[in-house]
Amino acid sequence: MKVLIKLGGTILDSEDSRNELARQLTAVSREHLLAVVHGGGKQVTRFLEERGIESRFINGLRVSDQRVVDAVTKVLAGTVNKQLVGAVIRHGALAVGLSGLDGMLTVAKPFDPELGFVGRPQNTDGRLLDLLVEAGYLPVIACVAGDGAGAVYNVNADQMAVSCAIGFQADLLVFLTDVAGVKGNDGSVFSSLTPSGCRALMLEGVAVGGMHAKLESALDALEARIPEVVIAHGREPDICRRLLSGETVGTRMACERALAR
Repeated sequence: MKVLIKLGGTILDSEDSRNELARQLTAVSREHLLAVVHGGGKQVTRFLEERGIESRFINGLRVSDQRVVDAVTKVLAGTVNKQLVGAVIRHGALAVGLSGLDGMLTVAKPFDPELGFVGRPQNTDGRLLDLLVEAGYLPVIACVAGDGAGAVYNVNADQMAVSCAIGFQADLLVFLTDVAGVKGNDGSVFSSLTPSGCRALMLEGVAVGGMHAKLESALDALEARIPEVVIAHGREPDICRRLLSGETVGTRMACERALAR
């Protein structure tokens, strides 16, 4: 089975959490064809603050002038990526750190002039990912992408994960974050949602902010025929094994017919 796991939120912020996730990713890679996409927005914000640069956001996307996109490249494709790659290697898997720019893995175009160097993924060429996983490597991809003219863009990690999952033709897309799943008005976590259920939560204002963006990304993945998308807490014990064994944890999203099985 082909699996793409996106790591986000604060779960890569501590060495202990990063090492535990690396252990789990290594175990998954021994049984499945696995690719990983990661964010690191908290680390980017800290890096900018230390240099006296204020972060501005529009609709959840970081306004990225040249200084910001340089910082994003240094922190995400540099420090965060290599820390995760090193942790995975320590657990015995042959991790390879990439960004969307490498080998033109993911092509992006400017999202909105007001956002500066923020890109929207247009497509991911899954051939590089296939070459790596079939040769026994584990691709670890930072959410930086580019275009044929050599431009570099800061890309939303959820959108990057969807683009990579589509190009990789993943059977399962997992968003591991710092929330337990998609919550209703009463705070309880939905164990499953259909596309229509996702849209209702967004229209009714129940899913807002980061969760609204995640549901939009999940819908994009489902509409592109990714069979199943899961949102779950990355600090849940042994979360990767539990999800892949079919345990009900987090929120599973699939088409109505798949959920009825």
